[in-house]
Amino acid sequence: MTETATRAGMEHLVPFDPYAYDFHEDPYPTYARLRREAPVYYNAEMNFWALARHADVRAGFRDSVNLSNAWGVSMDPSSYGPDAHKSMSFLAMDDPKHMRIRKLVSKGFTPRRVNDLSERITALTRQHWSACLDKGEFDYVADFAGLLPMDVVSELLGVPEADRAFLRKQSDLLLHREEGVLDIPEAAVYAYIELHKYYGDLIADRRKNLGDDLVSALISAEIDDETGAKARLSDDEIVGFMVLMVVAGNETTTKLLANALYWGWRNPHELAKVLAEPQVVPDWTEETLRYDNSTQLVLRKVAADVTYGDLTIPEGDRVLLLVGSANRDEDVFEDASSYRIGRDSSQALMSFGLGTHFCLGAHLARLEANIGLDAVARSITGVDIDIDNAVRVHSVNVRGFAELPVTVQVR
Repeated sequence: MTETATRAGMEHLVPFDPYAYDFHEDPYPTYARLRREAPVYYNAEMNFWALARHADVRAGFRDSVNLSNAWGVSMDPSSYGPDAHKSMSFLAMDDPKHMRIRKLVSKGFTPRRVNDLSERITALTRQHWSACLDKGEFDYVADFAGLLPMDVVSELLGVPEADRAFLRKQSDLLLHREEGVLDIPEAAVYAYIELHKYYGDLIADRRKNLGDDLVSALISAEIDDETGAKARLSDDEIVGFMVLMVVAGNETTTKLLANALYWGWRNPHELAKVLAEPQVVPDWTEETLRYDNSTQLVLRKVAADVTYGDLTIPEGDRVLLLVGSANRDEDVFEDASSYRIGRDSSQALMSFGLGTHFCLGAHLARLEANIGLDAVARSITGVDIDIDNAVRVHSVNVRGFAELPVTVQVR
């Protein structure tokens, strides 16, 4: 099938603009139409393809040969290119380079190191959530969901407490997109520069004073490269990973915590389950990951022609894997459009990807969410959200709240 024949008649079957604010407010009606009418979708104006069905997204994640990460995972033109790894680390690499960096990073990011954080995450949760309970009325994002993940990432990296608000601000600026702007805004560029400088200085200091933090572990980590020689991460490679941690390890968990509370409030009978039995909090986390995941879509560059159904996506094109759509596929999840705490979706969940690029921080994200939401469930009898004053994040990849004003009824 030729490229022309493949694209013929595909344009505008379904209106789909990943940058549109209306889409950010509620992408799920668009996803449903795509699954029904154009599961392998082509947008001629913006020149991208999108896969909407669970089976195709799953196949896309597993096909790391024909679908490449090497140009990044974001649609923003300034982020998409051969230098994407500078800000996205090994997320924007293919094997074997991807695996080399991932193995090195994994040495400082082991399950044991993550599990050892459990007590500290619990203490941080208690600190921030107790302050919220004392207020009774507060911004759930600014006062809790945005603080806990940044503190956890910062403690992993050895970032002083005094610097965390600054890093949180830069992280927010990295993600936010102005309506009608189809690239990285100037504020995000400056935020990246600030983060790069800060982490570069942190690495320089840590080289002189190695400790037991993750940065020190990354500086010291060694692995055999393809020639058999010992290899270490360069400063730029470590900075790239640290910037990735700010987004993937912080922002997505912030959104997960807030999305869980929001959908619990929207579905009071479901929220009642965890308020009555806090031990089912992990089910709350899992259903939120399925129903309204922080990461909605990721990009791939087509390294060689790839076929889905009777349509071929040509080499050189780019394709979106619609994670949010896959997790709502009615052919895979019974009553997929309902928020139902307690369903078992473990074998079908697409929220952390699959295959060689499965999210390295999945265990940490779940641990933070479970500990944070457990504290919520054990301390309140109800919650009210001032939805008229809630503010959504406007981002191409990430979905969640920037502000979520709440009032809680304390036990």
